[in-house]
Amino acid sequence: MLRRLYNWMMTLAGGRHAEKALAVVSFAEASFFPIPPDIMLAPMVLKRPENAWRYALICSVASVIGGFLGYFIGYSLEPIGLAILKFFGHSEGLEAYRQWFGQWGFFVILAKGVTPIPYKITTIAAGLAHFSLLQFFLASAITRTARFMLVAWLCKRFGPEVTELIEKRIYLVGTVVIAVIVIGFVAMKYLAKGH
Repeated sequence: MLRRLYNWMMTLAGGRHAEKALAVVSFAEASFFPIPPDIMLAPMVLKRPENAWRYALICSVASVIGGFLGYFIGYSLEPIGLAILKFFGHSEGLEAYRQWFGQWGFFVILAKGVTPIPYKITTIAAGLAHFSLLQFFLASAITRTARFMLVAWLCKRFGPEVTELIEKRIYLVGTVVIAVIVIGFVAMKYLAKGH
């Protein structure tokens, strides 16, 4: 099924309505759709590099708006939110999500939004935890824009060979990004206790 969805998205990326399809996929991926929009973004940028930043912006805006749907599902439709998270392999209970956001909050969204971990997990979990909507929006805007701008820049700068490199190394890159964010957060907490 995922292979069929992948092939369908690649067809959309080369079609007349590619930008609209990119927006729809970016919106849906933030709350329930299983495949990230990077799959469409990369070939679109490779085909028309002069539109790289436009495509990345479409992804970013649509993903942030879609994140609000994920947040709403978690916040107002708790059983559905828990079922979606369980389907994607995250069966932690409601209390676990609340503790997760209570301890790490803003940084959870920053870390998860850049990595290959499905963003819908973060958006729904933030809603389940009743996390601050303003902080959720700010972190989403920062992390999603950074991610899609980076993908667009890499494709524009290095061309077709970068897509294979991104696919092979994305988990390593994601791990490094998380490590930097966690180290920064721990350092800030440590410095705050010292004063």
